[in-house]
Amino acid sequence: MVEFSKRVPADGTDAVGVILNSASDPNVISFAGGLPAGELFPIKEMEKATDEAYEKHGEAAMQYGSASGVVELRKQLLKRSEEKENIKAELKNIMMTTGSEQALDLMGKTFINPGDAVLLEEPTYLCAVDVFRSYGAEFVGVEMDDNGMRTDKLEEALKAHPEAKLIYTIPNYQNPSGRTMSLERRKKVAELAAKYDVYVLEDNPYGDIRFAGEEHIPSIKSFDTTDHVVYTSTFSKILAPGFRLGWVIANDYLIKKLTVMKQSADLQTDNLVQYACSAFLKNNDIDAHIKEISKVYSERKDRMVEDIKKYFPKGVQCTNPHGGMFLWVTVPGVEDTVELFKQCLKHNVAFVPGDPFFGTNPVPGTFRLNYSCMPIDKIDEGIQRLGKALQEAIEN
Repeated sequence: MVEFSKRVPADGTDAVGVILNSASDPNVISFAGGLPAGELFPIKEMEKATDEAYEKHGEAAMQYGSASGVVELRKQLLKRSEEKENIKAELKNIMMTTGSEQALDLMGKTFINPGDAVLLEEPTYLCAVDVFRSYGAEFVGVEMDDNGMRTDKLEEALKAHPEAKLIYTIPNYQNPSGRTMSLERRKKVAELAAKYDVYVLEDNPYGDIRFAGEEHIPSIKSFDTTDHVVYTSTFSKILAPGFRLGWVIANDYLIKKLTVMKQSADLQTDNLVQYACSAFLKNNDIDAHIKEISKVYSERKDRMVEDIKKYFPKGVQCTNPHGGMFLWVTVPGVEDTVELFKQCLKHNVAFVPGDPFFGTNPVPGTFRLNYSCMPIDKIDEGIQRLGKALQEAIEN
């Protein structure tokens, strides 16, 4: 019998994949996937940008390239990062990745040995949990509230685990909760990273998609005076996920290490996509495009929250994010959220159960809803179906 790596789940199952695939039935209204609204993709503009990439950089676009990425695009992203996130960095501090998902994998590969402690918000991004677990991480959950990761609990965890290799956080419109970390806590996270000599991986896929609340809060990386914070972001939520284009900003020593790890994975990120995105940024107002996305998502989120209040059983709670793509639901009295998912699927409506979003002990009765990719009428119908299914689950 073939013996697989310990990174492969022992039972051979893909629980999340099964859930998402079962929700792909056209009769099912699915709030499960983390999909942006496809009708908002700038297809015509990207077609022109791709044509320009071929015209001006055709040979380079089709040839092997630098693992660090296309220089023109990296310069544009450094400028944008300084303007939007208050991050001051140089060309040697940024590298392109095949989606921000690769950034997670490279960080895991670079830092984590079996048994190493990784501190993370709970709940948190389920794919980050999967990636870090595949390298043998031992998770230490850090409690959250409406202002994001609690830094008092973070310091307690750091004191208890001085050997910790990494702190993982999504400070803006967090996946899955939709919560945003306060300014004071961002400063404190950077301070604790320096104090305890541990790297912070600041994952920011959603930060541009803001539709309520205060002005944009600067990144944790902007308060990093000791090079302990690694910042990553992506084009997946503001242009298109199919491009698989992300980036990492970190100290040059770490960038060199990550580049070596990347070369052993895929040599380089797609050159054509990089040149095309660079042309798009040059010729279009990406902030106007993001504003359009944010307006649509705001309307869909507001309707979902209104419908939850109207159709869900009393006592059910949900977050009310100021941006991003997700909200988090808690149903008191439900012990098995996967079984709840199965019951809801009978009503032709789907979500992602909360269990995979926890590195340690899942909180029962929790699940994630996505509002970005469903039109208003589908949100209305889907939340009504979900409300009926929840009522039946509670009564039974």
